[in-house]
Amino acid sequence: MPPAKKGSRRRIVRRLLGGARRRLRRAAGRVRRVWRRSLQLQVVSSTLVISMTVVAVLGVFLFQSITTSVVDQREKSALSDARSDTAAIANLLKAHQDSGESPKPGQIVKPPVDQAMDAIKPTEERRYDVIVLNEREPSGSRATEGVSRLSIPADLRDRMDTNNTKFRWGEEFRVSGRYQVGFNPTGTPKLAMVTAVVVSSGGYQVYHFFPLTEEEATLTAMRQMLVLVGIGLVVLLAAIASLVTRQVVTPVRLARQAAERLAAGKLDERLKVRGEDDLARLATSFNEMAANLALKIHQLEELSQVQRQFVSDVSHELRTPLTTVRMAADLIHDAREDFDPMVSRSAELMQAQLERFESMLADLLEISRYDAGAATLDLEPTDIRDVVLRAVADSESLAERHATRFDLRLPNEPCMAEIDSRRVERILRNLLFNAIEHGEGRDIVVTVGADRDAVAVAVRDHGVGLKPGEEQMVFDRFWRADPSRARTIGGTGLGLAISREDASLHGGWLQAWGLPGEGSQFRLTLPRDSSIELKGSPLSLEPPEMQIRRTWRGQITPVLAPATGDGAFHGE
Repeated sequence: MPPAKKGSRRRIVRRLLGGARRRLRRAAGRVRRVWRRSLQLQVVSSTLVISMTVVAVLGVFLFQSITTSVVDQREKSALSDARSDTAAIANLLKAHQDSGESPKPGQIVKPPVDQAMDAIKPTEERRYDVIVLNEREPSGSRATEGVSRLSIPADLRDRMDTNNTKFRWGEEFRVSGRYQVGFNPTGTPKLAMVTAVVVSSGGYQVYHFFPLTEEEATLTAMRQMLVLVGIGLVVLLAAIASLVTRQVVTPVRLARQAAERLAAGKLDERLKVRGEDDLARLATSFNEMAANLALKIHQLEELSQVQRQFVSDVSHELRTPLTTVRMAADLIHDAREDFDPMVSRSAELMQAQLERFESMLADLLEISRYDAGAATLDLEPTDIRDVVLRAVADSESLAERHATRFDLRLPNEPCMAEIDSRRVERILRNLLFNAIEHGEGRDIVVTVGADRDAVAVAVRDHGVGLKPGEEQMVFDRFWRADPSRARTIGGTGLGLAISREDASLHGGWLQAWGLPGEGSQFRLTLPRDSSIELKGSPLSLEPPEMQIRRTWRGQITPVLAPATGDGAFHGE
């Protein structure tokens, strides 16, 4: 066969084996999941295994006891019959020897061995075979029907011949055991009893063979009965365990389902209380907990609504006096050159603080709109590169004051997406301001990526970074990584919180990564089509140089390629 065909067949076999292994692993995984999720299955399986073990041990012990009892009973009966027959044979042989009479001419006299065989039980009453063996005169040996002296097993003859010299009249020697009697090696085993009859003219060996057919049939039937009873008992125990477990698991399962619905926001979910047992008390406690939780949540919602309304009302009410103050401050600021230096400086400070106050008021109004659910999007197809360039241009003056440069990494092709350019530009501006404030004067890398479903922008700084667990906290309102650190560029502490709300309003993600001393990276991912759910990001959340560094240290395998087949990194 050509080597190419052999290689092709090997590949086909490997693919078939690989597919079978995968299907087997999937099936095993499904079984493990079912096992882990079902308390009833675990209890029933454990009960089944334990009951099988107990029934098997008890069955073996019981069968051995029954077998020993049956065989012992048979041995006692066989020994009684063997002694009776041996005594009869010995008495006839001894009587014939003591009489010393010789047969008259023409008289037919049976040999003493034949007379001895006639003296034992008749055939219709006897259920065993007998062999009378005379070693000196083989012609003097006799046997009942069905056996011959050739039927005697060799090992039984050897045992008898070895011990035969020990016999004396009146003494008894018995060899017992199960032997295959006859020329058929698959014949029914028989219980052998061997005794010796010693007379002056010689010795005779009397072999009794008792068939164990009935005992074997009894034990076989008993074994089958034990197996059937054991199987029935195991099944019955499993059914009882399933029934009992179901009585306990069903209320627990209902409680779990009710807890899941309660966690999903259905605060009117309650359990039915039946009886006064522990499960009923559990249902009562659950209902009380749900009622208290619903009350507390309702109170918190009312308080939150009041707070949101208060913030919204105050913010709107402040607009009018702020506008008036702003107009007066603008007049004073424009005429500051006519004042003395102290008043001029005061006018500049008032102008700066008014600008900050306006920014804070705008952020509070924006947050109040998000809380009220009144925020809307003005979507239009936009090249995300243009939005990035506008945000960078707005941040240039601040970057120059902090001696920071921008490193832009933009693709050559347009990255079109349906977005609200004003909100996205505000997100990027907040990210750039945050990077400038915490970047410690080092370069800021702005990367844009796109695939067929999403566009992404990553802002990377090399400043103080984030501690473990701060990746989510950084988006909380008014949160600071270091409360003692003063803000260098002003702001309200709401920028990142508003940015995440803007990203969520687009159906996108705003995520953070950081390490102490290694800087941080914020990644904004937006869907190209606002009607499609976002599934992945074209950019990795962790910077590529950090992945390479960890690879050199032998910690992980580098992730330099997209994490999914569609070229998308899933949210990390």
